[in-house]
Amino acid sequence: MRRRELYDAASGGGGPRLLPWTSPEGKPCYLSSDGRGYLSTLADSIETVQLSMGQELLEYARAATAPGAKALSANEYRWLARRLTEALTDALRVAESRGQRIPDQEEAAEDA
Repeated sequence: MRRRELYDAASGGGGPRLLPWTSPEGKPCYLSSDGRGYLSTLADSIETVQLSMGQELLEYARAATAPGAKALSANEYRWLARRLTEALTDALRVAESRGQRIPDQEEAAEDA
């Protein structure tokens, strides 16, 4: 499939979409739509922000742990570890959500 066809296929129609946030109880939230509504757009925006924040945090972590960098305190390293854990959790959730929306190769061949 071409890139645009993959994007269109991943945008909706393939079942419920895993959203980038959870319920107050921590359970996953899903959206059933064609991928073009307000909540889909909001979810796309939040995913973009989450991935951008993760990239910025990774750059900070690389600089903080580079040879010759000023050592952080135990509390600062703990804070960094927590934020990196949160960023990784977000990135894995985005990957899972997007991966679920990519059609199988067999499905794509049947549709062609």
